[in-house]
Amino acid sequence: MRADRLLSIMLILQAQGKTTTLALSEKLEVSRRTILRDIDALSIAGIPIHADAGHNGGVYLDEHYRVSLTGLTESEVRALFVFNQPSPLRDVGLGRAVEDTLLKLFAILPAQHRQEAEWIQQRILLDPASWWPPGETLPHLEILKVAVFGDYRIQVRYSHGDGRVVEHILEPYSLVAKASVWYLIARRDGELHTYRVSRLIAVETMNERFDRDATFDLTTYWHTHVHQFIANLPSFTFTLRLNANRLKLLRLYAEGGYTIRDTSPDGAVLTIDMRLTSLEEAKMLVLGLGTDADVIEPDELREAVLLQAQQMVTHLSVPFS
Repeated sequence: MRADRLLSIMLILQAQGKTTTLALSEKLEVSRRTILRDIDALSIAGIPIHADAGHNGGVYLDEHYRVSLTGLTESEVRALFVFNQPSPLRDVGLGRAVEDTLLKLFAILPAQHRQEAEWIQQRILLDPASWWPPGETLPHLEILKVAVFGDYRIQVRYSHGDGRVVEHILEPYSLVAKASVWYLIARRDGELHTYRVSRLIAVETMNERFDRDATFDLTTYWHTHVHQFIANLPSFTFTLRLNANRLKLLRLYAEGGYTIRDTSPDGAVLTIDMRLTSLEEAKMLVLGLGTDADVIEPDELREAVLLQAQQMVTHLSVPFS
């Protein structure tokens, strides 16, 4: 709707300052001609919006003008107040700031929207933490935050998953919390790398700043990194016939790692295609499911489960001494 787009233009200009009509058209996914018409409409309506031509020109609002919250829709109010569990931000000292910001926003909301904010907070909770606490200690997180915010180089000792310990001088760009596990994105020797914060043995801030790459975009980098990580994971695919009563266990163990291919007419038996990281992991899952699962394919998995079961029977038949 045009009214929503006009409000979006004002909010973008208020948040970002001067920008170009081309940038607005790309962000709002309309033509540049449409943006120009919108700017004319805002100006006619009395909004102090200005447009300068030339190389350094652009569109901007009068510095004393502020957009009120009266134009928010119900969906926008819900989006603002659904984020009421800022636990990862508490790790870097910003949790209280989020809570205070939501409180201030609630205070200045028009009366008709306050009930909407309270309504959504009682119906949806976003908890970004894993079900089981990761048990990670993060003694260096505060130092990293200071370095990331101030663009300071750091000297670190880092322990890889295979036990290797290395020393690096890094240019810390960003911190990312994924299910409450913190990662550091840093440039080393001109290339960006991702480090798990809990594996940092030592961190020392250096008294020198670095210049960030102006083209770096955190969201783009992280999404690309996640997709590459998933694509490079080792995988083992197999198919099971499963008692439907054990689906709950499957969800706990391999959420997102399976699809239901077929269901029996009475719903009691499922045919499931699965993908785990290795034959060993698949074998342990099938052993845990016991007689509630049959291996349809591959034969390699069926034979591995049978061999392991025979070895367990032999081992457990001998009294422990």
